[in-house]
Amino acid sequence: MTRIAFIGLGNMGGGMAANQAEAQRAVMAFDLSKPALEKAQGAGCSAADSVAAAVKDAEVVITMLPAGPHVRQVYAEQILPKAPKTALLIDCSTIDVESARAVAAQAKAAGFRFADAPVSGGTAAAEAGTLAFMVGCDEADFAAVEEALKPMSRVTLRAGDHGAGQAAKICNNMVLGISMIGVCEALALAEKLGLDPVKFHEISSQSSGQCWSLTSYCPWPGPVPAAPSNRNYEGGFATAMMLKDLKLAQEAAAKSGAAAPLGAQAEGLYALFDRLGYGGKDFSAILNLFRGELT
Repeated sequence: MTRIAFIGLGNMGGGMAANQAEAQRAVMAFDLSKPALEKAQGAGCSAADSVAAAVKDAEVVITMLPAGPHVRQVYAEQILPKAPKTALLIDCSTIDVESARAVAAQAKAAGFRFADAPVSGGTAAAEAGTLAFMVGCDEADFAAVEEALKPMSRVTLRAGDHGAGQAAKICNNMVLGISMIGVCEALALAEKLGLDPVKFHEISSQSSGQCWSLTSYCPWPGPVPAAPSNRNYEGGFATAMMLKDLKLAQEAAAKSGAAAPLGAQAEGLYALFDRLGYGGKDFSAILNLFRGELT
């Protein structure tokens, strides 16, 4: 039985760890939150009282942490000194490319195999085991990474060397954030013009406006039953998390000299929506900002 150490049991990590346990892997989990640990135990994981205890005998270490500084600290202070050198280290957090490459360099210098493997799909996919993983790793390590992620994955793609997974994630989510704003503006305009938004969805889904934000994650309630728009925008991918990813994209654009003006506009709109108190709602709820229907 594969021994997995899973560090970070938040909205995404809890479901991911549960799928590892469901796949009959021995999951030793850790989180600073006691309720999160108890929930993981209920899903078949064992609870560790520290990161060091979780990784002590691990064959695979998976981390799902809030931001770059957390990843740097946890790896430098607890994982690299305590995990077996044979362990495969996989960070699934969404962080800046620079931090991912720095941790990878430290891990390789210490004799570990390491991959950055951020995810796409939101909490529903985390719970269902249907996430998309974007991986940055040495090519020789990819097969092992893919196998380790299999219980949580719909598709696992190698983007390139270390840091490439994070680059793919922030670029992908910039596309998503921008496209969702376009879809929401169009739906709000359709409504103002007297066009039934559901009918507009039907038409645009079969026309040149077709995109994932419209056809798979429609922000208007009704056309896509599984979308958070049918649950008062609860669950899914929180506005605060989209804002975090757009900030990472803008920071990367500034450092690399890339032009990303629409990304900057999207960041500004989601920052406004977050400040208005909607950071916990699914990012598609920004539709109601354009409709003037905030409550």
